[in-house]
Amino acid sequence: MPVLVAGAGPTGVAVAALLAAYGVRTLVVDPHPGVYPLPRAVHLDDEVHRVLQRLGVAEEFAALSTPAAGMRLVDAGLRTIAEFRRERGSGRHGWPQANMFDQPDLETLLRENLARRPEAELLTSTEVVRVEQGVPGPAPVRVLLRDVGSGREREVWAHAVLGCDGANSVVRQAVGARMRDLGFADRWLVVDARCAQPLDVWDGTYQVCDPERAATFMRIGPERYRWEFRMREGETEAELTRPGSLARLLAPWGVALETCSVLRRAAYTFRAQVADRWRRGRVFLLGDAAHLTPPFIGQGMGAGLRDAANLAWKLALVLSEGGGERLLDTYEAERAPHVTRTIRLAVTVGRAMTGGREGGAAVRRLLLTRAGRLPHALAVRGTSPRLRRGVLVRGVGGPAGTMVPQPWVSVGGRRVRLDDVLGDSFAVLTLGPLDDGLAALARRLRAVVVHVRRPAHGANGANGAHSTSGAHSTSGAMGADGGGAETRNRG
Repeated sequence: MPVLVAGAGPTGVAVAALLAAYGVRTLVVDPHPGVYPLPRAVHLDDEVHRVLQRLGVAEEFAALSTPAAGMRLVDAGLRTIAEFRRERGSGRHGWPQANMFDQPDLETLLRENLARRPEAELLTSTEVVRVEQGVPGPAPVRVLLRDVGSGREREVWAHAVLGCDGANSVVRQAVGARMRDLGFADRWLVVDARCAQPLDVWDGTYQVCDPERAATFMRIGPERYRWEFRMREGETEAELTRPGSLARLLAPWGVALETCSVLRRAAYTFRAQVADRWRRGRVFLLGDAAHLTPPFIGQGMGAGLRDAANLAWKLALVLSEGGGERLLDTYEAERAPHVTRTIRLAVTVGRAMTGGREGGAAVRRLLLTRAGRLPHALAVRGTSPRLRRGVLVRGVGGPAGTMVPQPWVSVGGRRVRLDDVLGDSFAVLTLGPLDDGLAALARRLRAVVVHVRRPAHGANGANGAHSTSGAHSTSGAMGADGGGAETRNRG
C-alpha cells in the first residue's frame, strides 16, 4: 500500500517526493487535469529554498526566480517613508533571503522532479470523495476516489493519507478538525500583469501605508508584476476591475493598460486561521488544509513546504524503519505552534503597515513606531520563529531551536553547500572528537558525523554565515531529517 497524498499543489508534490526519496511509495491525486495556470503564491524565503535543495531542484528554482531587494514603506503618493533591504546574494541559509517567482513555473518544476521518482505516481483529474479509518492508529486507511471526467469511483487502501487539498479540504473532515480564527479577515483585490515595457520601479516590495487605500506592489520577474489593493467597505470586484477603475488603481506606477496584459484580477479575503487538530490516526493535514495566512510576510506556500519537510522523515521512519507511532505526534506539536506564531506575525505586520481602518494620525504613529521596526527585523532576522522545547530541542538558550546556517564548505577539495554534506539523515557537526555518549547516540541514529575545521588565517569564510571552511564526513546512512525551518537542529 502506498501513502496517498490528496492534492498536487506544491505541498502535496513536495511531500510525495520527499517520501519517495526515503523509498516510501506514494500516490498523489488531484482533481485538476494539470498545473493551475494562473499565478498565486509569488515568494519563498531562503529557509524554504533549502527544502527545494533537498528535492534536488534548488538551482532550477534559482534560475526561474528573481531575488528581491527588500521592502519600502511608502505613502499614498509613493514617497518613501522607510526602506529595508534584504541580501540579494547568498545569505546565512545559502540562498537569497527573498525569491520572487510565478507559481505555475514552480509547480511544473516540482512535478517534473516527481515524475523522475519511480516510487511516486500522480493521478490527475481524480478527486478524493471520502476518507475512512477505523479506530485511530496504525491501521490502513480506506479512500474513495472519483474520476472527474467519467464519474467512475474506485477504492484504494493507504498506509497513511496526507491532506494537501487546500482551504476547502475534504481530508480535514476525516480528521474532524475545525479552523480556529486568529482574528483577521480583510478583502483585497489582487492584480497580476505582464508588461512588455519594464516599469520604472524599484526591484523590491512597495507597501503603501495609506488608510484610504492600503496596497502592496512587487516585481515578480523581468516582465511580471503584482498589485494588491485593500477593498473599501461596499466595493465589489466587478466595480474595481472595470477598465477605467483598474487604470486609476495602476496609474501611480506608470502603467498603461493598453501596453500590459492583465493575467488575473480577483478579489480574495485574506484570513488568519489554524486547524484545531492536524491528525487523526494515520490521516494528516498539511498546507492550506491546516492553516491560512495573510500574505504580508510571504509565508503561505512556505508554511506548507515546511509541513512537508517536517512530516516526511517522521512518516518514513515509522513506515520503513519501525519507528514508534509517538514520533508522529511531534508533527502537530512542532508545526502548529510554529505556524501560529508566523501567522500572528503576518497579522501584526499587516495591521502595522496598512494602518488598519484608523485615521491618518493613528497610521502615522504606527509608521513611526511599530511598522518601522517590524520590516527591519524581518529583513535582518527573517520570519521563522524559534522552535520551542520539544523532542529535538532540549534547551532554550543560545542557538537551540533555530535552524543551522548553511555556509559553503570545502570537502575533499570540493566547494559545496553544507546541506549537501549532511544529506537527509540526522547529523552531528563537531569541532573535536565526540565523547562516548554522543558517539553512541550517533551510531544508534545512524547519523552523519561531520568533523569541522576552522578556516586558516585569511581564508574565505562562508559568505559571512559561518566560520566553517572545511568539513569531513565520517559516517552516515538513511535516518531522519527534521527538514524545513524548525526541526533541522543538527549537532
